Formats: sequence, C-alpha cells, structure tokens
Amino acid sequence: MLYIVATPIGNLKDITLRAIETLKSVDLIACEDTRHTKILLDEYGIKTSTTSYFQHNRFAKGEYLLGLLKQGKNIALVSDAGTPGILDPGYHLINLAIEQDIPVTAIPGPTAFIDALVLSGKPTHDFIFAGFLPNRTLARQNCLKELSKQKRTIVFYESYHRILATLEDIHKVFAGREIVVARELTKKFEEIKRGPAEEILSSFQRQSPRGEFVIVI
Repeated sequence: MLYIVATPIGNLKDITLRAIETLKSVDLIACEDTRHTKILLDEYGIKTSTTSYFQHNRFAKGEYLLGLLKQGKNIALVSDAGTPGILDPGYHLINLAIEQDIPVTAIPGPTAFIDALVLSGKPTHDFIFAGFLPNRTLARQNCLKELSKQKRTIVFYESYHRILATLEDIHKVFAGREIVVARELTKKFEEIKRGPAEEILSSFQRQSPRGEFVIVI
C-alpha cells in the first residue's frame, strides 16, 4: 500500500492520530527532505526509516519505490508540509502506483490553500486553485488577466521573493478589488491581510514580508 500522508504546514501539533500511527507502522517513509521530516518524526518518537524523494530524483527513485511496493512493502509518502501530490513530485509516484494497480490511500490533513480559503471569508462553494503564478512578469500578468475572467474565487500560492511584484500585478489587473493575503498559516507569526492589493502592497513595502503566502481573490 502507498499511503499519502498529510503533515503539518507549520504547527507540529496539526497532525492526526492516524497519520502518526501510519508513519510508525509502514516499512519506509519517502520524504521531500529527510532532514525536514526528521523534525516531525523526532517530535512523535517515530523510528521508521526514511528515504529522499524530491523533484530532481523523482524518476529514478520513483521506480525504486515502485519496486518495493511490488514486493509487498508499505510506503508512506510525505511532503515538507501539507498534503503530498499538490505542487510536488508526489503526483508522479501516485500515478506510478495507480498504473501498476498498487493500492493507494490518503491520510488527510492540512492543506494551506484550503485553510486560507476558509479564513478569507470569500465564497467557498465554487473556487479555482491556480498553484503558483509564472515567475516572469509578462507571463504572470497574462495569467492574471485570464484568471480575471473567472466568476469563481481564485486561490494561489506565492513566495516572499515575488510577493511584492505579484501584488503590483494584481493591482493592475484587479484594480480596487478586495483580496486576502494569508502568511505563515498555523505558525507563530500567522498574518491575514484583507483589502485592495495596493493597500496590502504598501504595508508589505514598509516591512519586508517573509514566509509562505496564499492569495485569495
């Protein structure tokens, strides 16, 4: 069995009893970063062996893990934070298992964009998750213009490296529209800002923002 195990996005207490039980019982844990996952495992006294499985080794390591699954091993897949398979290489391993008729199940838990959507106060009955916007300015602006045609709530991630540029572009495309920016969800410095993009941009320009961001429009 391949277990897709969601892990905390910040606060280590945000893990389910079932996730702890699964991580303790499987034969191997495949991690984006074994050093990062070790912090979580140490917190809960989990001694299960780990192996790295990340973007740049996903093809070779994916075949290796598939081989173990075919031998009858149970493997848990975890990402650095949140639910594996969302914007990470877990998607590749999940599909390998499905193609080979290997049982796959999910141990649900935190997902940052769902938390931000619920906290935003925006309509949640119909929304689109857009992942990360393009890095390049023109491509990002074109993407936002396409998204502006949506009548659904729009949710996407952004890094602190590009948050200011992205807010500038949102202001140009969605002028005056109230947006919500959630930062460092579940962590000590969790912050949620609501208002027009230009106002949030101005506040972040006064104090350089850090952390991981979710934007809701």
